[in-house]
Amino acid sequence: MKRALFVLYCLLASIPLLAADGFSSLEEQMTGKEFAAAGLDKLTPGELDALNEWIRSHSLGTLAKAKTESTESKPQSTVAGGDLRGLPSDDGEDESPIRSAIVGDFNGWDGQTIFKLENGMIWVQDDRDKFYVREIENPVAVIERGMFGTWHLHVEGFRDNCKVRRIQ
Repeated sequence: MKRALFVLYCLLASIPLLAADGFSSLEEQMTGKEFAAAGLDKLTPGELDALNEWIRSHSLGTLAKAKTESTESKPQSTVAGGDLRGLPSDDGEDESPIRSAIVGDFNGWDGQTIFKLENGMIWVQDDRDKFYVREIENPVAVIERGMFGTWHLHVEGFRDNCKVRRIQ
């Protein structure tokens, strides 16, 4: 199982998961040998569908597409309620921390975590740090501007933080 998760993370980081006509499943992206070596051939069809759906909803390619579609369909100033902090168009004048709940279950970060916030912002981890906690639901996160244009996220109640970059 650990090997399958490792392969999954490698896939998320190294190959585009969206084809021109839509999402490409693991079966389409991997050779039969790779698929079997990762142990994915042992999954039931329902488990494989669930895994592909998870990849579709959490892949950076999917989020990048959503970002492009959202900024094309509405003016940049309406992104996340008009809050441009962390985006390339951020003028850096607003130094106040961003405070919002992480949507859904949270159990830490693993070097490539995506943080979807209740206020509509989406941030991606921009370092390789790892931090694990017992799963909690909708914790409050605080994102603060650091030096040289960096941003750092920490979850209230915990001391650890990670460097993040806003993608939406």
